[in-house]
Amino acid sequence: MKPIALNKIYNDLLNCYGKQYWWPGDTGFEIAIGAILTQSVSWRNVETAISTLKSKGLLEPELLNLKSAEEIAPLIRSTGYYNQKAKKVKNFLNWLHGYNFSFDCLKKIESSGLRDELLSINGIGPETADSILLYALSKQFFVIDAYTRRLFARIGIISGTERYSEIQDLFHKNFNGTIQDYNEYHALIVIHAKDVCKKRSICSKCCLKDFCKANIIYLDDSARSEKISKKD
Repeated sequence: MKPIALNKIYNDLLNCYGKQYWWPGDTGFEIAIGAILTQSVSWRNVETAISTLKSKGLLEPELLNLKSAEEIAPLIRSTGYYNQKAKKVKNFLNWLHGYNFSFDCLKKIESSGLRDELLSINGIGPETADSILLYALSKQFFVIDAYTRRLFARIGIISGTERYSEIQDLFHKNFNGTIQDYNEYHALIVIHAKDVCKKRSICSKCCLKDFCKANIIYLDDSARSEKISKKD
């Protein structure tokens, strides 16, 4: 399968699910905190933590920065590994303080340099950094997550063992889209992987089944089962 199919996959997913208008969050800061908290946990758990922080009036960077990691931890308990995540939030806030807590200032920084700075923050990896860059700062970086690996490995475009940067380069070089398209594509991958291309996929309901390698296997298995049942 040629990498250029990335554009067709996007259009097929968009036709199937429609625009998702993702990522949740009223401000760039809220989106960034959500990106940190959603590491290794479902978004539902993050929503609980975000609601708690909002109820305390702490979703302003200057105010949250006044709190210690020990004070933040119980407020984000629902996200799991909350002590470690509280430290990650503080690390991010310490870095953000250098830019006067201004996301407008961050948007003016050259994209690759800003990404390097985010990756230098203890607790911020490529997926979290790119989520902040794309969703909070409107920088054109494709977010690669476990859903992306699973879906495109099954389709046959990747093996699934590539490094993060290799998969991201594939999208950057072969997907012709705007920042908003990057946003939508990642959201569509997530909803498709959650609803259809699960750990145990439902290939019969997949809008990508016509050219998916995994579906060929599914069809072969179905045909084999049908032959066996006829013999019985």
